[in-house]
Amino acid sequence: MLSGRRWQLILLLAAAAVFAAAVISRVNRPIPAPVPPPRASDTPPAAVVPTGESTSLPIPDPTSAPTPAILALAASDGVPTYREGLVGQVQRLNPLFATLNPVDADITSLIFEGLTTINAYGEPAPDLAESWIVSSSGLEYVFTLRDDIVWHDGTPFDAADVIFTMSLLRDRDFPGDRALRDFWRTVETQQLNDRQIRFRLTQPLGAFPYALRIGILPEHVFTGMPIEALASHPFNFTPIGTGPYQLEALRGADGQITQVDLRLAPNYALRRDADIPTIDRVSFRLYATFNGALAGLDAGEIDGLATRSRQERMPLQDRAVGGAVVLRNAIEPTLGAVIFNWQRETTRFFTEERVRRALLLGLDRRRLVERTALFEQAVFAESPLIPGGWAYDPSLSTPYDVSQAQFLLSEARLDQFTPQTAEGETPTPGGPLGFTLLVAEDPVLEPVAEQIAAQWTALGFAVAVQALPITDLQERLDAGLFDAALVELTQLGTADPDVYDFWHDAEYPDGKNYGGVNDRIISELLERARREPNALNRKNLYFDFQREFLERAVAVPLYYPLYSYATTARVENVQLGYLGKASDRFVSIADWTLAD
Repeated sequence: MLSGRRWQLILLLAAAAVFAAAVISRVNRPIPAPVPPPRASDTPPAAVVPTGESTSLPIPDPTSAPTPAILALAASDGVPTYREGLVGQVQRLNPLFATLNPVDADITSLIFEGLTTINAYGEPAPDLAESWIVSSSGLEYVFTLRDDIVWHDGTPFDAADVIFTMSLLRDRDFPGDRALRDFWRTVETQQLNDRQIRFRLTQPLGAFPYALRIGILPEHVFTGMPIEALASHPFNFTPIGTGPYQLEALRGADGQITQVDLRLAPNYALRRDADIPTIDRVSFRLYATFNGALAGLDAGEIDGLATRSRQERMPLQDRAVGGAVVLRNAIEPTLGAVIFNWQRETTRFFTEERVRRALLLGLDRRRLVERTALFEQAVFAESPLIPGGWAYDPSLSTPYDVSQAQFLLSEARLDQFTPQTAEGETPTPGGPLGFTLLVAEDPVLEPVAEQIAAQWTALGFAVAVQALPITDLQERLDAGLFDAALVELTQLGTADPDVYDFWHDAEYPDGKNYGGVNDRIISELLERARREPNALNRKNLYFDFQREFLERAVAVPLYYPLYSYATTARVENVQLGYLGKASDRFVSIADWTLAD
């Protein structure tokens, strides 16, 4: 009887042997031979180092890192290639340093993945994670990882990689962004098994899934590495990720990297529902200045170029009008608004809701945006939140109504306030309430500020405009030395709608609530929305916040700047969804095609 089942016993023993070998291999985690990209160079790929988007931290010294292997620029080899221009230098292709350098952030977004990503509406969606659940208290998140993810070098991805990445971020000596380190030091991470991770927070945070967009590193590459070596580790020049593209080559001359070539990652196609891009290669060409990149676009060196400011958008807009490029627009996660100083003794009238609401209703905001230099540079803002996102209420409307504004002023008991005039002038007894409106020295914004002042002067105020260099304006905002100011409040870096930093009373005087807004209903709504883990409940709270914000005229929303992405006509099917950061333009890259 035993001999009759000998073949079954042999198969069972063989299977056990294979399983044991796999377990031992995973425990030891040796570095397997890399899976070469199709038609890749025989020279090992190398990588590089970052520059910050907006950080006060010093950039880690690139001289402490190994010299990357830089190849000469290659002639076209017939591989379908999308070529994009980036302004700046590549420093480290490591997602943990990417917040320090926009160039690295763009490139690493195609090489690495986080546990989560975002969809077209800015909602968090699974990426390396398959799903997650939240405890009723909002303090615990359990993420279940996908079981079909493989690193570019062929090693299976699992929970140990997540635990390792989080341990680097929370290390006291983490050499990257301190704000990133300080946040992750408040989060406890526990591996439940190879596919499950539990995160414990010190307080509920509905935006937590967005924090897990940060790229995960492969633990097996860094075995035995002290944290001090992270900034100079060879990995920063030879990145291994799980994303749709892997590093093919760094190219340049005389030790300078001028081009980074990424190639489709074969292992990415192994996952069950892989949305495989049709573009085989993405080549990033580096320029010292935007004008240099613009010249590269004109010369046909690159197929795409993204803007980072209004000033950069204008020449691209001119080329789009002439048919040289196709300009695709999205709304930048930034609000242009007039904020009031609620805390200054000379502008105490801004604490009166009827005064603020009169200023809101008595300003033809839509005309300001559509009939000034902001036209085609921005879109009209009806809310303090960014449109297109899941938390935005599209039903909001605050009409221009001068008669209602005048009625509110008549009811506001303005005699309780000492008449003021423009800054530096002597108030006239019985004269109008006056204030100075600060604005950055900007050929687009200064005329807008002048028109705002003219409309409010017609309403009965005495308003003067003062334009300052942007650094001086920021210093005045930080110190609270202003009456009112036309500002741009940016949320660049996150797709979450949380605007607590700008409007909550606890963010004055040391935060970004520059004018000292002090409204408990507004603050309580922001507190509850920040803590709420349920997406539907959060949405309802943000709808309430937007309604109350406009009803109480906390500030005057004016516009949202446009983000523009120019490509040549050969690049097709590019769609820009909700942008939490500039690299989100690549979220839909799997749909892009090249015409030739």
